[in-house]
Amino acid sequence: MKSITIKDIAKELGLSKSTVSRALRDSSEIGIETKKRVLEVAQRLDYNPNPVALSLLNSQSNDLGVIVPDIANPFFAMVIAGIEDVAFAQGFHVVIYQSHDDYEREVLNVKHIYTRRKDGLLVAVASNTQDYTHFKTLHERGFPIVFFDRICDEIDTHKVSVDDFEGAYKATEHLIKQGCERIAHVSGPSHMLISRRRLHGYRAAMLDYGRVIDERFIVPSPYNTNNGLVVTRQLLNQSPRPDGIFAGSDNIAIGCHAAISEAGLSMPEDVALVGFSNLPIAALLNPPLSSVAQPAFEMGRSAAELLINLIRNPKDSPASITNVLKTNLVIRKSSLRTDA
Repeated sequence: MKSITIKDIAKELGLSKSTVSRALRDSSEIGIETKKRVLEVAQRLDYNPNPVALSLLNSQSNDLGVIVPDIANPFFAMVIAGIEDVAFAQGFHVVIYQSHDDYEREVLNVKHIYTRRKDGLLVAVASNTQDYTHFKTLHERGFPIVFFDRICDEIDTHKVSVDDFEGAYKATEHLIKQGCERIAHVSGPSHMLISRRRLHGYRAAMLDYGRVIDERFIVPSPYNTNNGLVVTRQLLNQSPRPDGIFAGSDNIAIGCHAAISEAGLSMPEDVALVGFSNLPIAALLNPPLSSVAQPAFEMGRSAAELLINLIRNPKDSPASITNVLKTNLVIRKSSLRTDA
């Protein structure tokens, strides 16, 4: 079936294409009678405007670009579900990009989102990113950006995160109350804001409870299982070894869990372990992993609401908003000592 175009309507009415186009856009330049005739013919011919052409005309695609490190990570999958929940209700589509924690890939994703005329960007920064020029350039051009989870503090725009400090404090405090004396912290990459905030929470709890902070027990690691495994092996070879470990993420904690089991040690009697994120797999490990739960779906909803408001009301938007969501410590057998 041949698609009806503005040209067909113009030919039927003996009008120019520009007149028909302006009439369909309800332009004040076109008289009421002409608009009525154009709309009647458009309806009779079953004219459907080209969505791509409309987006070019309106400078709006109704597409939101979303960059996450890894869509296979259940945490980011849940954030995306929250984003889509709001976006769909507001008439927006969500286009997902993955950085795989690679800086160069993230830069290319940002460029693609901008050149393909997406309306805005929601992003959790890649762990390898230390130069934020690509985001700064986009922001300076007036392109709407909202950061979530892994945020960039150098750009004055909306952000959504969890209270990383409080979550880390509670995790460390729990290990202390279980009787742990030598608590290690396998943190994320030291240049990342979430890693530093979780480290600060760990340090604050240790100091508040009079525990000695052994700098050898604070080890940065990429947010992945393999590095968590390698780092924990090294920690367990120290004398004395740690009797508690707070891992900066569940992916790291899974590696810690494997290393403890590999060494023939028991959890929590020999080494108590707590992670951060509360991924679904945490409850399935043996023993099940204690973890700091993050409200991922709520984070996605909050970020999407902020971005859509920024897109629709660019001049009316208030000063940059930072939404900080609460965490919740989920205690399981990996850290719960019955004699504590």
